[in-house]
Amino acid sequence: MASTGDLVLVHIENKPGFYARLERITPDVKPGWWQVKLLVLTFPLQVYTWILDETQINGAPFTMGGTPIMLELLKLPALPDEKPEAVQPGSDKGGAPAKKGAKIVSLTERKKEKE
Repeated sequence: MASTGDLVLVHIENKPGFYARLERITPDVKPGWWQVKLLVLTFPLQVYTWILDETQINGAPFTMGGTPIMLELLKLPALPDEKPEAVQPGSDKGGAPAKKGAKIVSLTERKKEKE
C-alpha cells in the first residue's frame, strides 16, 4: 500500500514518464476517492494534485483525458548496514568521527601552497 513519502514511477501511455514523491493523501469530498499531492521530481520541481481511488494509488491503471496512466510504487534499495562511529568529544568537525592515523588535509592550506 502506497503512503505519504513513498516514491513512485508514473507511467504515461504504458511508458515510464517521471518520478514523484507522494506528499499528501487526503480524503476527497467524493466518498472512496483521495486527493493525492505529488511532488514531481523534474527540473524545475512541480506539484500535481490528482483525485484517485485507492486501487489507482496502489498501481491500478487508469486514464486521464483518455491517456493511460499508472503509478508504480518503487522499492528503494537497501542501504548497507553501517554502524556509525562515535563522535570524538570536543571534535570541531561538526560531528565527523576522528579516524586513527588519518591525516587531515586543509584544502585552503593546499591552495596557498600552490600559489
